[in-house]
Amino acid sequence: MKPAALILLLLAAAAPARAEPIGAVDTAFKLIGPDHRIVVDAYDDPKVQGVACYVSRAKTGGIKGALGIAEDKSEASIACRQVGPVQIGQPLPRQEEVFSERISLVFKRLRIVRLVDPARNTLVYLTYSDRLIDGSPQNSVTAVPVPRETPIPVRK
Repeated sequence: MKPAALILLLLAAAAPARAEPIGAVDTAFKLIGPDHRIVVDAYDDPKVQGVACYVSRAKTGGIKGALGIAEDKSEASIACRQVGPVQIGQPLPRQEEVFSERISLVFKRLRIVRLVDPARNTLVYLTYSDRLIDGSPQNSVTAVPVPRETPIPVRK
């Protein structure tokens, strides 16, 4: 393999997960600016091939939403599923953030964390939001059992 191709492959593997918009529904009409809505995005786990997470969350509309200065609500829901053969290329840490996205102008982020449950050969995904000073206890959790013939390698 050429060095440039190898570098691109390594950068792609190290890149954070990216949201793929799946759809949205309006929840409140706004006369000026976009409506308030619930959006659903898909995230492929960057280190676990064959697992995708679907996150639904509120997006604030109106003028502030149109300008990108609105603070979205902290509530989110997550469902992760096996969408193909599970392949894990390298040992996973017992806990790792796999995705983070800004949901306010400066201080608030939506996070997805992967936890490994080796005793049950299961990947557990948690979504929550936090702020620089004060986070929210709102969270959602889901689990993806991995077939026993594919043991999850855990980083020591």
